Amino acid sequence: MGTTAVISAILTLLAGIGIFLIACQMMSSNLEAASSERLKHMFAKASRSKLLGVGIGALGTAAIQSSGATTVMTIGFVNAGIISLTQAATIIYGANIGTTVTAQIVALGMFGGGGISTSVIFSSFAGLGAFISLFSKKSSWKTMGGILTGFGMLFVGLSLMSGSMEDFANLDGVKTFLASIGNPILLVILGTLFTAIIQSSSVMTSIALAMVVTGLVSLEQGIYLTMGSNIGSCVVAIIAGITSSKNAKRTALIHLIFNCAGVIFFMLVGWILGLSTGGRINFGSIFETAFPGAPQTQLAMFHTFFNVITVICILPLTELLVKTVVKIIPDSVTTANPDEPRLHFVDENMLKTPPVAVQQTKQEIIRMSTLAMENFNRALHMVSTLTFTEKEKFEKTEDEINFINRALVDFVVKLSEYKGISERDHVYLATTYRTVRDLERIGDYAENILEYSEAMENVGKGFSSDALGEITALKVMITDLYTFAMKAYVDEDFNALDQANEVEEKIDDFTKMMEDNHIKRLSEGVCSPEVGSQYLSLSSNAERIADHLVNVAKSIRSLKNIK
Repeated sequence: MGTTAVISAILTLLAGIGIFLIACQMMSSNLEAASSERLKHMFAKASRSKLLGVGIGALGTAAIQSSGATTVMTIGFVNAGIISLTQAATIIYGANIGTTVTAQIVALGMFGGGGISTSVIFSSFAGLGAFISLFSKKSSWKTMGGILTGFGMLFVGLSLMSGSMEDFANLDGVKTFLASIGNPILLVILGTLFTAIIQSSSVMTSIALAMVVTGLVSLEQGIYLTMGSNIGSCVVAIIAGITSSKNAKRTALIHLIFNCAGVIFFMLVGWILGLSTGGRINFGSIFETAFPGAPQTQLAMFHTFFNVITVICILPLTELLVKTVVKIIPDSVTTANPDEPRLHFVDENMLKTPPVAVQQTKQEIIRMSTLAMENFNRALHMVSTLTFTEKEKFEKTEDEINFINRALVDFVVKLSEYKGISERDHVYLATTYRTVRDLERIGDYAENILEYSEAMENVGKGFSSDALGEITALKVMITDLYTFAMKAYVDEDFNALDQANEVEEKIDDFTKMMEDNHIKRLSEGVCSPEVGSQYLSLSSNAERIADHLVNVAKSIRSLKNIK
């Protein structure tokens, strides 16, 4: 084979890798969009048990075809304080099992005898998916088309990689060179480095499968290359953890230790097998016997076996592993102020998994609404009693509301630019800007009410018992409105929206009555003129708070006709 043929084989390999990577990305983003509702709620259940965490990690990764995305998502949850290190560890274990699904799919596509090969059949899905994406108007069908296109392109890339491997297999020099690399440690290092460079263990495993099938390397060599790919896959998590919190860094380290431990364990077992049998039995011979005549299945099954056994061995040691990484990455002597305002449910790392980030954005808004109402209730308590024991807590909460207003809007702007978001999620994100502003304004009006109470304290005058009774009744009505508004917002419940509108109209009538009654009390001398303006302003502010709560509930109207 001449130089031209060698260059052609190298270029074909690069083309195959490129198509395979794009296919993985396309499948991942579209599968993520299609299963976003499940993904949004799945990870919160990981705290129930370690086995459930493993299952969620495995299913989540199998669903979106990206262990890297699952790991980065997990780091984001840890960084935001949603899940613990222990829960994160179990999800990562499961992600390593879930990622073996890709290898099994690729192995299945390599079958084919005298008839049409499965690879050609699966490759045709790329055209089918492209037609669906081009001619469908519904976003759900476009997403399905994207999944099929990505799936088909996966095998187009695989065919190119396999073809280049066949070309290399015809080169005696290449075969001799690869045959000389028999050291398991060197093979693991090669697999690690190549995976780290392309940041995809799926590509490395697929190349190893193609090399084994074409006879370019032995099954035993392919096995150790695949082991190395597991370590190389940690690079994505390490990069994600570098700029994150201590716990996020620890999560990335757990991922690295887990994979390294599995590789070391299997290398020791392989060494003992070879030593005790004089080299007659190794992993390759075992899986050749178990799955005769199907080298692609042999390597794919080893990949699954490797990860499952590693999980079984490491799972009971999870608590010890967590304690170890905490010692390796200890808390700083000068830890951050726990009262420092921060986003609790979203994190920059979540931008890589947009559907989950959308759900967590909603959780952050729900939390913001809770903080705003807490301050409203504190303000009413202070204006009614002229006791200010909760003033410091009020100010901290107001600072947090203002921080969320700025930080969450910045996050949503970045999130809206990402692909892989459904039309429905795009529309929802568009509503969040006003929703966040409405909640921030509720906090501002609560701050106004606090200022009224301070002004009243300065003159030493409080509200009359009649006025206080009206304030109590108003508080009950706004609490009811908040309940209906948030039920409408959280559950997209239009019945609750109707109820919220009814309560808001009652509040409008009630605050007008409050003003009329107060003017009457002033004329009768029941209420002090020094606090008259504060009472009228309070009722006006409360009416505006009700308006903003209804605005939050009304945001669901934009989603009404979008599936």
